[in-house]
Amino acid sequence: MNDFMVEEVAAPRAAGQRITSGDAAVTPGTAGQRVTPVDFVVLDHAPRPGGAWQFRWPSLTYGKVHGMHALPGMELTGADPARPSSEVIGAYFDTYERTFDLRIHRPVDVTAVREGEGGRLLVETSEGGYATRALINATGTWDRPFWPRYPGQETFRGLQLHTAGYPGPAAFAGKRVLVVGGGASGTQHLMEIADVAADTFWVTRREPVFREGPFGEAEGRAAVALVEERVRRGLPPQSVVSVTGLPPTDAVRAARARGVLDRLPMFDRITPTGVAWDDGRTVDVDVILWATGFRAAIDHLTPLRLREPGGGIRVEGTRAVRDERVHLVGYGPSASTIGANRAGRAAVTDIRRLLRDASTAPVAAVTG
Repeated sequence: MNDFMVEEVAAPRAAGQRITSGDAAVTPGTAGQRVTPVDFVVLDHAPRPGGAWQFRWPSLTYGKVHGMHALPGMELTGADPARPSSEVIGAYFDTYERTFDLRIHRPVDVTAVREGEGGRLLVETSEGGYATRALINATGTWDRPFWPRYPGQETFRGLQLHTAGYPGPAAFAGKRVLVVGGGASGTQHLMEIADVAADTFWVTRREPVFREGPFGEAEGRAAVALVEERVRRGLPPQSVVSVTGLPPTDAVRAARARGVLDRLPMFDRITPTGVAWDDGRTVDVDVILWATGFRAAIDHLTPLRLREPGGGIRVEGTRAVRDERVHLVGYGPSASTIGANRAGRAAVTDIRRLLRDASTAPVAAVTG
């Protein structure tokens, strides 16, 4: 049993899933190193630095990334926009960890966090147990891709895959492809695949919102506030993109002009050869690509009973309302690099206060 500060950013491993420590994980690590006079450990489920970025598809080059806010104390400069973002950001995280001597434990699987002895939390992992006075959970969403269920789904004879397993456009050459989902990933996949596929179709539950006009600091704060309000009410968080709309890039404008982004309403059922609507329309396809987002990877926190009746964990700032020892970074409004930076600092400040109020025992930290 290890008995010290664990900064929790780890989650349970499930078959085919990966636990990653990304922006949200390394930020509190460096914040703790700078201002916190206690020991901590960072646990990461992933095999190497880079968080979920290391698993992004090769065609998502750094020049296509909407934005990567620098981590505290080190800018990301001179990156080749034509290089895969997984390589650029993975290398940046690797350099960052070595520069700040973070000594992250990886790969480590966290299976559960439960009540321990003496007011501590017990973090159960593949490398043993950690007893901690405080926990920062920065597990993100990548390990929980959301697959909607529709009647007839099991009868489809073609290929079904999720954004989490997207291999790039070449795999769809000459095929008829249906992309499901109105977010940034769905539009990116669609625009790439349209250049090589025999035909493409796009379905979404709601009319996509293509944002026009300026999107400055005030608009950004307003969008984050909408996501934050859901989390305060104990509801599952929405992505920030879901309230900002799709960015008006030149590629998006060109795709709309070509008809690539002409959207169909959500189908009612899946058939062996495609999809169908109740009004009699059908579309035959070879591939259904589910760009339907992710859910927070927080099942390892289940023993602590933090969820509200609405299904989410209610937080004030980063602190779980039901347990002040637990902080969630990268959850809801902090699910971005800039959001994680701010949330990481806030979490460390709050943990310092907690330790000051009960100053005799050590703390623990885990990431994944």
